[in-house]
Amino acid sequence: MCRFLLAMICMLFVGATTSSLAFLVKPALDEIFLKKNAMMLKWIPVAVIGIYIVKGVSSYLQTVLMNYIGQRIVADLRADLYKKIQLQPLSFFTKNPTGILMSRITNDVGFIQGAVSEAVTSLFKDSFTLIGLVFVIFYRDWKLAIVAMCIFPLAVYPIAKFGQKMRRVATGMQVTFGSLFSLLQETISGARIVKAFGMEDYENRRFAVENERLFRMNMKAVSVNAISSPFMEFLGGIGIAAIVFYGGYQVIQGHSTPGTFFSFLTALLMLYEPVKRLTSVNNTIQQGIAGAARVFGIIDLEPEIQNRPDARTLPGISEKIELRNVSFRYEKKDVLKNINIKIKTGEIIAFVGMSGGGKTTLVNLIPRFYDVTDGAILIDGMDIRDVTIESLRQQIAIVTQQTILFNDTVRNNIAYGDIVKTEDEIIAAAKAANAHNFIMRLPEGYETLIGEQGTKLSGGERQRISIARALLKNAPLLILDEATSSLDSEAEIEVQAALDNLMKGRTTLVIAHRLSTIRNADRIFVLVDGIIKEEGTHESLLAMSGEYRRLYDMQFSKK
Repeated sequence: MCRFLLAMICMLFVGATTSSLAFLVKPALDEIFLKKNAMMLKWIPVAVIGIYIVKGVSSYLQTVLMNYIGQRIVADLRADLYKKIQLQPLSFFTKNPTGILMSRITNDVGFIQGAVSEAVTSLFKDSFTLIGLVFVIFYRDWKLAIVAMCIFPLAVYPIAKFGQKMRRVATGMQVTFGSLFSLLQETISGARIVKAFGMEDYENRRFAVENERLFRMNMKAVSVNAISSPFMEFLGGIGIAAIVFYGGYQVIQGHSTPGTFFSFLTALLMLYEPVKRLTSVNNTIQQGIAGAARVFGIIDLEPEIQNRPDARTLPGISEKIELRNVSFRYEKKDVLKNINIKIKTGEIIAFVGMSGGGKTTLVNLIPRFYDVTDGAILIDGMDIRDVTIESLRQQIAIVTQQTILFNDTVRNNIAYGDIVKTEDEIIAAAKAANAHNFIMRLPEGYETLIGEQGTKLSGGERQRISIARALLKNAPLLILDEATSSLDSEAEIEVQAALDNLMKGRTTLVIAHRLSTIRNADRIFVLVDGIIKEEGTHESLLAMSGEYRRLYDMQFSKK
């Protein structure tokens, strides 16, 4: 607030000094050139230099202060937006592509930055200048001032229309930016597939279409901005022509002096510049409003999954996990229907079935990535919706088929779940995951940068880093979502050995594509279209000659 008040004072000085220059035209002409006043010849140049010094210092300070305020507001806004995105459930990210969200954080916030840093500055500074110059023209000749002021109301309606047009164009630009960001994210992260299928030209054409659309949107914005300035100059020209005629007539008739007239004319000419800038400011503000609408659309969005006001801390998992009459619906589609499962601590539970049967959705309900539509999930008798999300997820470690690693060191990727772990603990986790030996062969060992999504590592190596991360977290509940299905046989053997170490002493939920990996599961549940069709051990399910047997035969009949 102090910075803003100081900036306002500086802007007031800028406006006052600008008006003072126009005010000095009368004594300069009348006292120096007409009356030959030597004293004024000494003092007026000094006054002009002093005015420019004050104006320069004030302009510098207000620019620095207002940009600081604008940058601070935008940085805080960007942080709030990022935090709010992080709080959203997985369904939010399904509906909003990565590129669109990146555009909200960068491009849309950038429009707000322009409105805050530039538009607000210009709005106040030019308004103060405008007030000062209006005072000068009314002080010099109120009759001429009224003639000049009659022109300004004519500009109000067109300026408003330009602003409405700019807001529509700005919204279209931001939507197109989002599409372009989304396309870039997909094609750059999927570069290997693009090249493997020879689709470079196709992707170039897709990008060209979006790029051309953005170009047209930008040109519309340029057109709206460009037409407002000539329009104001045309209106200004009409006003100046009327003033020159009427003011010149007053001087000829002896009703006014040349100094008064030229002081008035100087103030009037200077007046049109801030008016034109204020017209452009309106366009910038409209762009900022369009960006703010999209940004605050997310900031004001309450997460679907959040802690209840009286949520308790989950101390651990000591007895059992129960899914009681659990159903889940996503966008009017029933994904899970009336699921009832009781899991004792230390059990290994496997879920199998054809793709789309609901296996991954079921395990995603336990860490509350989604909330159940009907029924309840209980841990030691407590509904997971009654405990804090943080304490719930502290009890769960996840290893997925799609290994998520970050463009950071091996050490930081392993310690991602608990960055305060010691060096010895990180190495112990890597050894238990059968990862220590290959890590030591890397150029910088544990300090090696592994690239985006771990591209510098093989599939098996990435998966073992992921397992080491889960081991280091040391959570009592482990979820394995097809953790070995994308690996070759040799890598699978290494990873399976690491998984065996990870599963020791933990309650484990396994989603399996390869049935050979779940032979030793305590119980296996077969899901078909969101319903549990069969339950039992590997041997008992084979003996039933039902859905599990059919899946088994499909996998092994060719061998």
